[in-house]
Amino acid sequence: MTGAFLYDGVRTPFGRYGGALAGVRPDDLAAHVLQALAEHAELDPATVDDVLFGAANQAGEDNRNVGRMAALLAGWPTSVPGSTVNRLCGSSLDAVLQASRTIETGDAEIVVAGGVESMSRAPWVMTKPPKGFPAADATLHSTTLGWRMVNPVMPAPWTVSLGESTELLAERFGIDRAEQDEFAARSHHLAATAWDKGFYDDHVVQVPGTDLVRDEPLRPDTTPAKLAGLRPSFRETGTVTAGNASPLSDGACALLLGDEGLADRIGRAPLARIAGRGAAGVDPDEFGIGPVQAARIALRRAGIGWDDLGVVELNEAFAAQSLACLAGWPELDAGIVNVNGGALALGHPLGASGARLVNQLAREMRRRGSRWGLAALCIGVGQGLAVVLEATS
Repeated sequence: MTGAFLYDGVRTPFGRYGGALAGVRPDDLAAHVLQALAEHAELDPATVDDVLFGAANQAGEDNRNVGRMAALLAGWPTSVPGSTVNRLCGSSLDAVLQASRTIETGDAEIVVAGGVESMSRAPWVMTKPPKGFPAADATLHSTTLGWRMVNPVMPAPWTVSLGESTELLAERFGIDRAEQDEFAARSHHLAATAWDKGFYDDHVVQVPGTDLVRDEPLRPDTTPAKLAGLRPSFRETGTVTAGNASPLSDGACALLLGDEGLADRIGRAPLARIAGRGAAGVDPDEFGIGPVQAARIALRRAGIGWDDLGVVELNEAFAAQSLACLAGWPELDAGIVNVNGGALALGHPLGASGARLVNQLAREMRRRGSRWGLAALCIGVGQGLAVVLEATS
């Protein structure tokens, strides 16, 4: 088997719910990052063997295989196939992992993997009535986030909101409000510093027709004291607030993966090799700790330990959820986690976040000269995904 390598990646700035990107269709966001990636990597789209894109919603303009639609909208040849992956928050990381397996087995030499989400444009939906001309009222369900049209057989404790699940994790791990607000403020400060120092400049591409050049949720002046003034969002006396939870977001990300021979074809060395993959399941109401076991699996499959890691990217769905994962990794130096900020500050467009983590991880590994890095994220309905990267130079 050949190795699978990450060569390049770009993303849009992430927009806030109802914000700067709310007027852009998700399929157009996806098409834009495909076009930008081809330009950025000097890639001939006709040479791409497949496009794998993640999307969590797929109930509106991202329906009917947004990966294929994006390639067509990007003007890529109709000979380039495309598929769409749905593992909720892990969708684009799953796309990356599937792409890497495809390359390793020799079924493809070049695959573009990524993801997209427009939480702003997620539609309301309703079930079909059992018969025509129903006399009763109909219920519209928001598809922006969380459970909807729940199967009555599903155990009720599993179907609580993500916020309530996080409150349960905070109780279980003894994570108080002050710790969560401190963690959230850290994310904003690190992200703002990274933007100011140019870390994001070479791989974040502006969306045509918009003015957004930086991640819209970012608040450089955020402090724990300011966050402490926010009301709890899910319980009257809870600890999870809009300030220590990732914001609803819009955005897209695309990565170029290929075999070792792609380096000669595009005239550039890869950023990293996909060295280990891990997936794990937990109870749905404990979704936030899904990355704990997934990371251990990925490390084992890569043949390394926690002490080998130089950088870690952990998706910050909630501050309490992230802190719970860190508590589950006592071997890990928390100082190497999310050193350029995380989703609490940058945003969390569900289908795009995993690819963002991988791209950001590889670039920070190169900046630091680290050989090994880990990216992981939690997934609604109780899963976790992780990937280990090995630097190639």
